[in-house]
Amino acid sequence: MKTMTKSAAALPLNTIVAGDCIEAMNALPAESVDLIFADPPYNLQLRGDLHRPDNSKVDAVDDEWDQFASFKAYDDFTRAWLKAARRLLKPDGAIWVIGSYHNIFRVGAALQDQGFWILNDVVWRKSNPMPNFRGKRFTNAHETMIWAGKSENSKYTFNYEALKALNEGIQMRSDWVLPICTGHERLKDEAGDKAHPTQKPESLLHRILVGSTNPGDVILDPFFGTGTTGAVAKMLGRDFIGIEREEAYRKVAEKRISMVRKFDNEALQTTTSKRAEPRVPFGQLVERGMLRPGENLYSMNGRHKAKVRADGTLIGSDVKGSIHQVGAAYEKAPSCNGWTYWCYKKDGKNVPIDILRQQIRAEMAN
Repeated sequence: MKTMTKSAAALPLNTIVAGDCIEAMNALPAESVDLIFADPPYNLQLRGDLHRPDNSKVDAVDDEWDQFASFKAYDDFTRAWLKAARRLLKPDGAIWVIGSYHNIFRVGAALQDQGFWILNDVVWRKSNPMPNFRGKRFTNAHETMIWAGKSENSKYTFNYEALKALNEGIQMRSDWVLPICTGHERLKDEAGDKAHPTQKPESLLHRILVGSTNPGDVILDPFFGTGTTGAVAKMLGRDFIGIEREEAYRKVAEKRISMVRKFDNEALQTTTSKRAEPRVPFGQLVERGMLRPGENLYSMNGRHKAKVRADGTLIGSDVKGSIHQVGAAYEKAPSCNGWTYWCYKKDGKNVPIDILRQQIRAEMAN
């Protein structure tokens, strides 16, 4: 991995582009990126140093890159980088932007003004937030992320089943409880100080990339910092492009990412939705001789049977139709998944017909 100059004309996959994010994005090919994760300056508007009750100074964000002369200056900057980012996204691309109460509402309005279509706001609730030392406000224990498609019609990636599996079979909610960077994950510079004041935890990017990208996708991070996006993208088999103007951050990110090992292909596979799998008509089982006309199917509960017809429909004692329609009629239910309802006899044992469908799908994948 190497650092590229900001004038790079080709798509610099798995590299860090040095320079201003707007200039660097404008130098990249249009509609070349699947996802953007952006952690822009928060414009914290700090007024002087922040101290703990014992009068020790808090290592807060007071870097020059987070300072803007006015809200107008910040809004102009936001609109400029979002315009550049939107040009880079593929038609079905999406963007994540993270921020605090200082900036996220202004960013959200700018996103909508640029034509992005907001899909969710996600609250990252920090399980170990920094205390409020002055005691004059609530402890600021969360940050907000906005997930948006490039347009209202974008067919964005959302790996619903993978996120559900990640959450022990429960639908993933829009409030995520994850810790901030501490201990071994917190990167340090040569002096032993924090390498970056707002380093994001890998767990956050892991969830985002598993949920909204696929292996081989290109992820752009225009505010790359110490490279959390790049490190997680590499582990998960995604390609990344980082843009970072601060040399010190680039050096830390390069060293960090060089030590990351990509997961093997089998480990990169995630749970997919049944709807995403190739459609197999029941009639195809009949056409291919996997089930024969005149053969009986039996309900898994053992109460009903129906005969297979040459056109891929079933006929029972007083009902006929598709595997779904006949199953629903027998159970007096509004609907029925015939693939899981019916089985056939083989060597005296019940075999779900869905086994045959999966055989065909396996052939289609090869």
